[in-house]
Amino acid sequence: MSHPVGQVAGFTGVTVRTLHHYDEIGLLVPSGRSHAGHRRYSDADLDRLQQILFYRELGFPLDQVAALLDDPRADPREHLRRQHDLLTDRIEKLRKMAAAVEHAMEARTMGIDLTPEEKFEVFGGKDPEEHAEEAESRWGGTDAYAESQRRTSRYGKDDWQRMRAETAAWGGRYDALMVSGEPATGEPAIDMAEEHRQHITRWFYACSYDIHRGLGEMYVSDERFRAFYDALRPGLAEHLRDAIAANAARHA
Repeated sequence: MSHPVGQVAGFTGVTVRTLHHYDEIGLLVPSGRSHAGHRRYSDADLDRLQQILFYRELGFPLDQVAALLDDPRADPREHLRRQHDLLTDRIEKLRKMAAAVEHAMEARTMGIDLTPEEKFEVFGGKDPEEHAEEAESRWGGTDAYAESQRRTSRYGKDDWQRMRAETAAWGGRYDALMVSGEPATGEPAIDMAEEHRQHITRWFYACSYDIHRGLGEMYVSDERFRAFYDALRPGLAEHLRDAIAANAARHA
């Protein structure tokens, strides 16, 4: 089966002018011609065109594409392996670029306006609002989210440092509490759960006991939050969830 140049242009997205150019420079010479002299492309021609488009998408200039495709030592499988490796590398680079852009958008969404040096100093090179995008999708229309945005938009470096220091001190004390064997339903753990709730209220939004209970469940069900708390001590996420639930029950 052969295909006219217009049809090839239609289903590949390559312009007729580009196909003509590829023919003129010898990169893709159609295998046949119609009685009227019009170009006709075979399935093998289309396979070559696919290879050309892969390499062009990866940024190879036309002369290098021609050299690669016309290398007598290369076979189609070798081209596919090379393209797969190149595409995999590119996907990884693009993924990292996308993540960097997303982090910048998240920080801007939450009103964090620190210099790169300040962000590194305060957060140790980590994104200060790692879960901001998910928070917006979950609670973007709530009063609590609006209040959090309003408050954090006014925070400077010193504010973030104080907040981080409070979080670190609380984490150290909760770790010590677990080392001592205190149960999640005991009074010391319940008191620390209340500190946790008040910390959120003080820095972000009015965290009711019902909201706090929901957060406790999320700390266990969401792998990212679980990893954050369990990095302080394995099992801390579940221990804290149970302490939060006990604290909410105490104040019911």
